[in-house]
Amino acid sequence: MERETLKSRLGFLLLSAGCAIGIGNVWKFPYITGQGGGGAFVLFYILFLVILGLPILCMEFAVGRASRKSPVMAYQALEKKGQKWHIHGYLTLVGCYLLMMFYTTVTGWMLHYFYLTASGALSGLDPAGVSDAFNTMLAQPGTMLFWMLLVVVIGMAVCMIGLRSGLERVTKGMMIALLVIMVALAVNSFFMPGAAEGLSFYLIPDFGRMQEVGVINTIVSAMNQAFFTLSLGVGAMAIFGSYIDKSHALLGESVRVVLLDTFVAITAGLIIFPACFTYQVDQASGPELIFVTLPNIFSEMPLGQLWGSLFFIFMAFAAFSTVLAVFENILCCNMELFGWSRRKAGLVNLFLIALLSVPCVLGFNLWQSDFFSAFGGTIMDLEDFLVSNIFLPLGSLVYLLFCVLRKGWGWDNFCREANTGKGLKVQNWMRVYLTYVLPFIVLFLFCFGIYDKFFA
Repeated sequence: MERETLKSRLGFLLLSAGCAIGIGNVWKFPYITGQGGGGAFVLFYILFLVILGLPILCMEFAVGRASRKSPVMAYQALEKKGQKWHIHGYLTLVGCYLLMMFYTTVTGWMLHYFYLTASGALSGLDPAGVSDAFNTMLAQPGTMLFWMLLVVVIGMAVCMIGLRSGLERVTKGMMIALLVIMVALAVNSFFMPGAAEGLSFYLIPDFGRMQEVGVINTIVSAMNQAFFTLSLGVGAMAIFGSYIDKSHALLGESVRVVLLDTFVAITAGLIIFPACFTYQVDQASGPELIFVTLPNIFSEMPLGQLWGSLFFIFMAFAAFSTVLAVFENILCCNMELFGWSRRKAGLVNLFLIALLSVPCVLGFNLWQSDFFSAFGGTIMDLEDFLVSNIFLPLGSLVYLLFCVLRKGWGWDNFCREANTGKGLKVQNWMRVYLTYVLPFIVLFLFCFGIYDKFFA
């Protein structure tokens, strides 16, 4: 079967950025920035994005483009005879399924909140009423099941239409709409009474505030966010590398994806922090920032129903872009593993992912258990822990080692592929850092994540 390709370079950049841009950018980034003390956290986040995320992203793209295979088969095409790197290929597929087991549910939350906001169901509620709306949703498995199934059906339908006519066309439109909505929301925030104070907190590094929060905590938190924001380690980026031509060098393409991803994360903060300071709410209020704190702000804001609706459709687009990218990865892996058509792979996975996503939905109500308290309290917390703390860091470490070690693909082969085409090139002086320093940073993040979860 001839390898499908993307129609345009813009399609590749928007698809890759769409995979990176997700809940981590627009939900997690603002509240951990608040918890990390604001501007100093943002400074370290950008630094670590360049020295941690960027090189591994380039490596995933290189493995995908050189092999012209899905992540599950890429290692077989590149490894030497008798090597076992391909075992990780199968684990990337497991990681993608695990990610979708809870990501589909959270994407459904965004759609549900868009509906609630656009229909006026949250208008006029006091803070307790807004908080109750979120708890009511979690207590109703039928409501969450409906939105989760809608996400799975729409996502699979788009991928089944085809790579160019379905995935590329829809993601292009959705990402452009996302960026336009974000800019509109940010501009609106600039005119709020508390904008100057909020933007000062967010954009001006205050190392005194960083010391109050804890210097080590802020640095490690920024390191974690920079590393995980790009969805590295489960082949979600490698798949798009396999769909592009060799006209552009991959480090330059990686920089563009990182810039788009960072633009969305930074702009999310530009939207949220002026609103938090205007309405005197805690900018470090954690995960409830999106579903409790912000709806309270929208209920008080002039034209709040309009701005709230735009905000949640933007959130839904950000989450949906990741769902589509990972669905495409899963379908491509299935097509290569079993020789299925795109349509058959889509139909099988429509039912499979819907079924696998049910425990996450029920984990907030019918299947609540103290067993999950060590991970955060729900089945979703366990699934998130496995992806974020196991599959992403260890998967990224495998890609990294595969590209730099002689017993893997090797530095020379990686550089030859990454530097094919015009644009920014990987330089030989980077080899020492990428071979002897970066693997230990990734290993540290993995170990710290386990320690922080169970022993801190």
